Amino acid sequence: MNIGLLAVDSRYPNLALMKISSYHKAQGNRVEWYSPLSRYDKVYLAKVFTFTPDYAYFLNADEAERGGTGYDIGKVLPPEIDRAVPDYGLYGIDKRTAYGFLTRGCPNRCKWCVVPQKEGNINPYMDIEEIAVEGRNRIILMDNNVLASDYGLGQIEKIVRMGLRVDFKQGLDARLVTDETAKLLAQVKWLKHIRFGCDTQAQIAECERATALIDKYGYKGEYFFYCILLNDFEESFSRVNHWKQKGRRFLPYCQPYRDLHNPNQSIPQWQKDLAGWADKRWIFLSCEFKDFIPRKGFKCSAYFNHKTETNEGFELV
Repeated sequence: MNIGLLAVDSRYPNLALMKISSYHKAQGNRVEWYSPLSRYDKVYLAKVFTFTPDYAYFLNADEAERGGTGYDIGKVLPPEIDRAVPDYGLYGIDKRTAYGFLTRGCPNRCKWCVVPQKEGNINPYMDIEEIAVEGRNRIILMDNNVLASDYGLGQIEKIVRMGLRVDFKQGLDARLVTDETAKLLAQVKWLKHIRFGCDTQAQIAECERATALIDKYGYKGEYFFYCILLNDFEESFSRVNHWKQKGRRFLPYCQPYRDLHNPNQSIPQWQKDLAGWADKRWIFLSCEFKDFIPRKGFKCSAYFNHKTETNEGFELV
C-alpha cells in the first residue's frame, strides 16, 4: 500500500501521525508526507484545532481517514497503532529525543480546554520506559495534569531514578505542588523550564508558592507560565506583567482565549499585541509593554488610555 500523511493545521510533531507511520512501515507499506502529485491507497489527515479550516483541495487517494480533535473529539487510534513506537524520522527528530504521554485526561473543567470532554478524568496511560526507548533520554511529555495522579507522581520518581531529561510541555498545576512534590520536582533534570498554568489572578499566588517551594530544594532554572488571555485587558496585562517584574527566571507565555464552539470568533487586537510582546523572549526582556510598537504608527501605551469596554475586552476609541 502507498500511504500519505497530511498534517492539516500544525507543524508541531504529531504523535498520532508518527505512530501511524511506524505501524504501516512495519506492515511493509510505503509511507510519506502527502503530495497531490502522487496517488495513494490511503491518506491520513490530522487536524488539531476545531477553529482552523479543513484541507480544501482534492485528495488524490482511494481512501481518506480523518482524525484529531479538529475533526472528531471522540476518535482514538486502534490499540495496535496507539502502542507503536513513533516514527521519529518522519519529522527528522534526533535520536536522543522522544515524545509521549504518561497519563491522559484531567480532573479540572477549564472552559478553554477540551481535554476533560475528550479524555475524561486522569488515568494512567504509558510507562516512561515505553517512551524512553532506543537510547532516547530527552523526553517531551504532553500530559495535561500529571501531578493530579499518584501514577503520574510515581512516573516522575522513575524519571529521576533513570536520569532522564524531561519537559512537561503542557504545564503543571501549581495548586498540587506540596512540599514533598516540590522536593521531587527539584530533582528532575529539566530540558528547559518548569512550566505552570497561570490563567487567573488567584493562580499567581499558587505559582508563587509552588516556585518558592521548588527553589527551596535547590532548583535554579527558569519557570514558564502559560497565561490564557480572557476578556479583561487590565486583568490579563497585570497577570502577565507580574512575571516580568519578578525577573528573567520567570517567563509568561500568552495564549488568546479560543472559543472551541465558535469558529467565527474574532481575537481582539490587544490580545494579539500582548502575545506578540510576551511570547518573543528578546522583546519581552528588552522593553515594557507600554513601549512595545507591534506595527508602524501604534505604540501599546495607547491601551492604557481612552479605552472602551466591549464584549471582547477593551479596544481603542
